[in-house]
Amino acid sequence: MSTEVRNNTALERFEIYVDGAIAGYAEYQDTNAERAFVHTEIYPQHEGQGYGRVLVESALNQTRADHLGALPMCPMVRHFVETRPEYLPMVPHWARGRLGLPQ
Repeated sequence: MSTEVRNNTALERFEIYVDGAIAGYAEYQDTNAERAFVHTEIYPQHEGQGYGRVLVESALNQTRADHLGALPMCPMVRHFVETRPEYLPMVPHWARGRLGLPQ
């Protein structure tokens, strides 16, 4: 199966495609300095196959490339950042305590 993650800027979301069909998305809202991830969803027929990890990792990597911080407000993105300390520096210090992340 082929996967591709695309940034759909018109809808403010990263979308993951599996064999050409959309399998889920991570919605965001940009500010001047941060990208707030507000909701992530993997469609039921694609759950449990690692697509959420691929989607979130790709979205965070693109956020870093865009020189934005990350505000992991949705549980899936927050869990990803919690379990991969290399992404924690993307979260501004002021937001870590509010989001229950380590300082």
